[in-house]
Amino acid sequence: MKAIQIISNSAGNALQAAEIPMPEPAPHQVLIQVKAAGVNRPDLLQRQGIYPPPPGASAVLGLEVAGVIVQTGSAVTAFKTGDAVCALLTGGGYAEYCLASAACCLPVPSGFSFTEAAGLPETFFTVWSNVFQRGRLSSGESLLVHGGGSGIGGTAIQLAKAFGHPVYVTAGSNEKCRRCLALGADAAINYRDQDFVEAVNRLTEGRGADLILDMIGGDYLSRNLKCLAVEGRLVQIAVQNGAKSEINLWQLMLKRQTVTGSTLRARDDAFKADIALQLREKVWPLLEAGTIKPNLDSVFPLAEAEQAHARMASNQHFGKIILEI
Repeated sequence: MKAIQIISNSAGNALQAAEIPMPEPAPHQVLIQVKAAGVNRPDLLQRQGIYPPPPGASAVLGLEVAGVIVQTGSAVTAFKTGDAVCALLTGGGYAEYCLASAACCLPVPSGFSFTEAAGLPETFFTVWSNVFQRGRLSSGESLLVHGGGSGIGGTAIQLAKAFGHPVYVTAGSNEKCRRCLALGADAAINYRDQDFVEAVNRLTEGRGADLILDMIGGDYLSRNLKCLAVEGRLVQIAVQNGAKSEINLWQLMLKRQTVTGSTLRARDDAFKADIALQLREKVWPLLEAGTIKPNLDSVFPLAEAEQAHARMASNQHFGKIILEI
């Protein structure tokens, strides 16, 4: 089968199409004929050697796909050959075929194309687990999302609004801010010309946001705590500005704030299966009803994975970048 491999050369870690062996499903896995695959920032980090796949995972890039099951493992009962699914992977998505744990598969929502469905798993699993499970966003509480123009950001906006929460976002241009508002955000802050700490405190009348979902890290940590409410939670899911920061622990103590974080890729299938069940019950009906809609930026053929990565690295995208096979 064809797959995209990372080729180290004098110009860096380039992407190149190659022929590799077809994988065989283990008892709990399914083999998917991939129709489309999502591009995510961890793919760029893996390519740089910063974010290697967990033990036993495919070295091929790609953390989410949509396609058709063509073979099932001996222990799989929830799906059958011919089912159209989207799946969260530990790797292997940039290929004509890939393996997925059956526990991490969900049916393609009614009315969705494979291209649209391929952009669902990574962001919806991530947002659900970090905003609603780890972050415990509760009735009446507000959410601040950094990176509102990303796939994660767009999903967080729509999910939180669907469940009745005020949502504030930061983004890097007035156009991205406008599009975040169109997705349902109550306020969008251009971080290039506004102080988000001052803006959030003003919007919340000094109370601060109850939950902050942050992909930036670095000096954002101390700034986040300044606009995080009493008993507020900060959930860190990426560190684009760096993994180190200094904070005022007195402020943390006096406001009884919680700082936590997570990564999803290395979590076991049981953890991801619980998220999948909740998504199917609580979120898939919203997708099928049109309450939450796909937020796609651009689509590239598999052979142009290099261009898709360049699009993501430019930070000019808004929403999901998809590869079609």
